[in-house]
Amino acid sequence: MIRTIRGKFLVGFFLIFALSFVLLNQTVDHIIQKSNRNIITDDLIGLKKNSNVYVRQAFLINHFTNDDLYFGQMSEEIVNDLKRATSSEVSAYTVDGVLLHSSSEAAFTRAADDDLKQALAGKTAYTISYEQGAAAVRYSYPVIIDGAKVGILRFAKDFTLLYEQSGTILDTITYLAFGIMAAAFLFSYILSRNITIPLVKLSNASNEVMNGNLDVSIDVKQKRRDEIGRLAANFNEMIGQIKQQIARIERDRDRLERLNQQRKTFFDNVTHELKTPLTSILGYAEIIRQQGESDRAFFDKGMNHVVQESERLHGMVLRLLELSKETAGREEFSRVETGRILHDTCEALAFKAKRFQKTFRCEIAEQLDVYGQEDRIRQMFINLLDNAIKYSEARSEIHVQAIRAGGMACFLFTNQGETIPPNQLTEIFEPYYVPDRQGAKETGSVGLGLGIVKSIVDDHGGNIRMSSEHEMTTVEVELPLVMAERERS
Repeated sequence: MIRTIRGKFLVGFFLIFALSFVLLNQTVDHIIQKSNRNIITDDLIGLKKNSNVYVRQAFLINHFTNDDLYFGQMSEEIVNDLKRATSSEVSAYTVDGVLLHSSSEAAFTRAADDDLKQALAGKTAYTISYEQGAAAVRYSYPVIIDGAKVGILRFAKDFTLLYEQSGTILDTITYLAFGIMAAAFLFSYILSRNITIPLVKLSNASNEVMNGNLDVSIDVKQKRRDEIGRLAANFNEMIGQIKQQIARIERDRDRLERLNQQRKTFFDNVTHELKTPLTSILGYAEIIRQQGESDRAFFDKGMNHVVQESERLHGMVLRLLELSKETAGREEFSRVETGRILHDTCEALAFKAKRFQKTFRCEIAEQLDVYGQEDRIRQMFINLLDNAIKYSEARSEIHVQAIRAGGMACFLFTNQGETIPPNQLTEIFEPYYVPDRQGAKETGSVGLGLGIVKSIVDDHGGNIRMSSEHEMTTVEVELPLVMAERERS
């Protein structure tokens, strides 16, 4: 069984062309043969009329009656005259089929006598014979004078030239038809290759894709604009999109794996961070309950420790709640002057910075109004300033800047400290991500601060990015400004 399209094309075209060639050849041969018979028939009818006229005139001139005896007496003369007049061999027979005279007995004895038998029965008939490339017609009819049959005339006429011409015409048409069919078959073969070769490439490429190999493409002619070219282009485009989707899925998979790992680390750290102050609080509370106020110094020390650990625990719970989406967004957005909030936050954290031997240098522009939630924007500034204090070097200056940049309020927080590697900068705003930095290890960070900041910035339609080089780290936050009426006009 033929399974390939190319094979089906070739077999189908060959059968169609072969059948068409045979039918055309048979049809042309039938038409030529019919035309030859019509020509022969017309010629023989004319021959019969002329010979009948001659015989009748001969009878009238010689005053013969309608007796076959006189036909026999003048048969030799009739045969010779008709041979000269018709350029054919002629034989005369009695009404019983007995030969009276013949211009060439050999022309009649080698042929079948079916036509003579028909003439004896009173009919006009002819037979065609082919011998050694020659075509001859034997034509017989009864001679009737005044209603009486007086004899039979038989003619042998050569039609070789007619059949040679017919054969030449048939051969010419056959060669032309064969040439046309061959050209059409060649064109069909080229067309089938032009169609099937790209389809074979497409089939092979699809098999490669099915086996998991996406590094395939179909090469087609650049100028090919037909359906095959569009199909190949669409296939290549589809492979490209599949590769992009798989690459995106792989990136998302890796990101989820990292996120899950960070989340596990986060829960481990949270569990440890929650367990440590709770254990300490419970331990001191149990001792204080047992000893009461018998040891005032220990009582004061224990109570201070309980308060400190409680505040630490409270702050951690607040940061967890801040990250939760359920608690975010409840406050409605309103016009907020961010410059004032940033200035107040810097003053509030200046004491903490001073405790760690660090200072703030603030450059804050006026009228930096945005639509937002004041408490969350304040929380964003607190987290960024707290990070700057936490990760900057001792006795260094933290530069805080707030400016207008087009239609955005731009806030920059720059501190001197350990340079953050580029691979960590791409993930540092992810929730639960803890960078491999000395400050993070010392403070037991669980990766919530910058995650909260990123969430606040996103909710306010802003942008945040971090850069770190030459032991200088800068966090830049952009929030859309609320334009005054005169500025909008």
